[in-house]
Amino acid sequence: MSLGALCVPTCVWAQSTVAAGDHGPTNNSASTPAQPDKEDEPSKDGKKKVKDLQGVHVVAPRTTEEMARLTQENAPNLINIRTGDEIHALPDVNTAEAVRRIPGISLETDEGEGRYVNIRGLDADLNSTTYAGVRLLPTNNASPFGGYRGVALDSIPTGFIGAINVTKSNLPSQDAEALGGTIEVLPKTAPDEQGSFLEGDIGGGYEPLRGTGVTNFSLTGGGRFNNFWISVTASKHNDGRGIDDVEPAYFNDSAHPYQAVNDIEQRDYELHRQRHGYAVDMGYKLDDENQWYFRAFEAGYTEYYVRQFTDIFPDGNTTVLPNGQLQDTLNSSTAITKSLRDEQETSKEHFYMLGGQDEVGDTNIDYHVAYVEGTYKKPYDYNSTFTYNAPAGSQGLITYNNTGPGHVPAYTITGLPGYLDPANYTLSSINNSTAYNFDREWSYAVNSKTAVNWGSLTDESLNFGISIRQRHKQTTAQPYNVNTTPIPLSQVAGGPNETYYGGLYQNGVDIAPSVLQQIFGYGTIGPNQVLSAEEQFLDAHEDIYAGYGEYLGTYGNLGILGGVRYEETRDRSNAFSAGVDAAGNNFANPISTRHNYHNIFPSLQFRYALGDDMQVRVAYSSTIARPGFNQANPSLTVDLGSGIVQTGNANLKPATANSIDADFEKYLPGAGIVSVGVFDKEISNYIVPVQTTQAFDNSLFPGNSQPLRVFTYKNAGSSFVRGLELNWNQQFQGLPDWLQGLGAGANYTWVDSRFEIRPGEYSLLPSTSKNTWNASLFYKRAGFSVNLAAYSVSSDLFAIGTDRSSDIFNASRTSMDFSASYEFPENWSIYFSVKNLLNTPHAFYQGTPDRPIQREFYDVTYLAGIRFQF
Repeated sequence: MSLGALCVPTCVWAQSTVAAGDHGPTNNSASTPAQPDKEDEPSKDGKKKVKDLQGVHVVAPRTTEEMARLTQENAPNLINIRTGDEIHALPDVNTAEAVRRIPGISLETDEGEGRYVNIRGLDADLNSTTYAGVRLLPTNNASPFGGYRGVALDSIPTGFIGAINVTKSNLPSQDAEALGGTIEVLPKTAPDEQGSFLEGDIGGGYEPLRGTGVTNFSLTGGGRFNNFWISVTASKHNDGRGIDDVEPAYFNDSAHPYQAVNDIEQRDYELHRQRHGYAVDMGYKLDDENQWYFRAFEAGYTEYYVRQFTDIFPDGNTTVLPNGQLQDTLNSSTAITKSLRDEQETSKEHFYMLGGQDEVGDTNIDYHVAYVEGTYKKPYDYNSTFTYNAPAGSQGLITYNNTGPGHVPAYTITGLPGYLDPANYTLSSINNSTAYNFDREWSYAVNSKTAVNWGSLTDESLNFGISIRQRHKQTTAQPYNVNTTPIPLSQVAGGPNETYYGGLYQNGVDIAPSVLQQIFGYGTIGPNQVLSAEEQFLDAHEDIYAGYGEYLGTYGNLGILGGVRYEETRDRSNAFSAGVDAAGNNFANPISTRHNYHNIFPSLQFRYALGDDMQVRVAYSSTIARPGFNQANPSLTVDLGSGIVQTGNANLKPATANSIDADFEKYLPGAGIVSVGVFDKEISNYIVPVQTTQAFDNSLFPGNSQPLRVFTYKNAGSSFVRGLELNWNQQFQGLPDWLQGLGAGANYTWVDSRFEIRPGEYSLLPSTSKNTWNASLFYKRAGFSVNLAAYSVSSDLFAIGTDRSSDIFNASRTSMDFSASYEFPENWSIYFSVKNLLNTPHAFYQGTPDRPIQREFYDVTYLAGIRFQF
């Protein structure tokens, strides 16, 4: 549960007792702060002697890569650390993008930025994210598989954090809810020395796709004044990104050719995101045995969307021409429409933590209470549609093939004169909606660590702890009915006809944002809107009571960690069974569920030092992924007209994993490393979506006497995730003088996984990319630094369909970034970066890569600025 902060660059240690660290205490995980025993004074080269494997911690406003690597080497479990300097060396604007450089990590992107992080092929809902050892909560329910548990890391700017630590083999002292692993965000804190400090980053940029700008600002200041310390951070990042997107949809049936489309949706986005982060870390050290601290932060963003749509809906009379092109008619009354989505949304994370540490005899006790809240607010989501009015007797035709970039459709339209003229469109519908979701948790923890001396082992300790997490989650949404009159598009249109997507598509004129709201108002709430709000309501509570015992010791070159964790889960949920009965009447009945269950998580981990900065690790750990809130949601959304019910499964069991890791590590001069690792996670009760047919009590759904098709979730049989991780990073030695400082790095992860996707049919787990790699080339000399980095990930399963041809996949992607900086002697530096050098598209496809359902791109981003440190 513990995670540290940053202090002076000489503070990376491991030791056998929990010490009164200057930054404020945490408990006994791989990031627990520690200080050396008196006999471990710094040697002449300034390094601390590593005592054992217990507490490792990265500290300092500018922690060096050497110290991060030393921390990783002496951790009792398998971790990877990325420091603030490493993060700033590349144009990674949020925490998700910074994490992707670590072996075993793949990234889910959205709107041109990283958002969700997958660890070793397991999606974000199955992993955990912590700050200073306390679990963070989602600000947005739109996680890839609707579990409502994955933390969207695009809400945390990189200027806000000190470093990142990814835990891959869990300790008994850590929350067990980390099926793939844990992303630990390290906060910034004051240096160890007395006095004040100040550091900052001021920059800006340009995005040529829409000619928009970027601003970036971060500032951290504070100091240590006698026994009191304080560090305050403020960070802001504003981006006015444009997005070119096209989203085809396919008939996907035996009556039409495989490539036949039933919709071509052209999306021209204008997105303005304002990201912020504010944090404070402060404390008071009474003496060497007693200290107390307070930490708090707020981080998040507000987005303003303006999305211009043009939709083309072929009738389905598809023919194949002799030249291989497809042709269809466009004769329906809604064959072409133009739409606008005008939306604002705000996601925020609030964090407050109060704690302390006391030494009582040979026992160190640390404790804390914390409150975390993730919120999502959508004050409006105004959607309007205008329909093309074809001239009487016109016979529209669309001729197309999939020869556009990335196999998107390239088409021509004939027989529909003036289909780009706004005077030929009439307003056909408007809808509006709001939403407010919150996820709140109080947590309490007490941990102890007692030095023991048994037999011939050294550096021994017994660690115990108890914790409570009390969580309350609620999702609400309110649709509005907007009464309209059929006005022409020309009344609210502005600007010229737009050609976008590299000149491939014409999107017509834009619909002016906010004008329709001024004309028709916000909307009203009627019976159907009340029903829709009830269908989307969820109120859930989840309380977790945990305790652990843990032993650490050293026998010669062998480090040993063993222990067990116990967690009891109590949850309850309230929702509605809502829909329309056979007579056409709305109904909504409250529905509730309640569950209690408990789990035991043993762990046994070894580290053996081979000498010459080489070591091997073997670790066994066990973890859990509780059912997603949406997956276990007891609500029923019923459409008796179509005979369909959508519901969660309140009887789902949590997924659990028994994991084995084996790793060889060789540490090289200049923070270099060569490592080879294998892992195996055997998973029970993995949760998958299913479709079933069920008969329901007639009193529940009046007027229904037939079985209904039910879309829900179930626990699958045995599943697994297995893989290989290779990592190499080295600054080359023995080069000619002018090449001193040249280095390179690369990591590669291969993952194989399996679950039963449909009866008798098996697949890789959702979000598993079989191949992921990073590669970098860097040069650091005399204050000058250049970095070129590439990231690549193969395709992964994004959504499960009824058969292989309807499964949705996130397409493979390779991106590249560049950054250069120069550090002046007077504590100043300048930098220049180019993000997304390859203009990598974000694409999804249905069935096979030649059938894209979304392909959007953003062009490059140029960034420049200054950094300072005093």
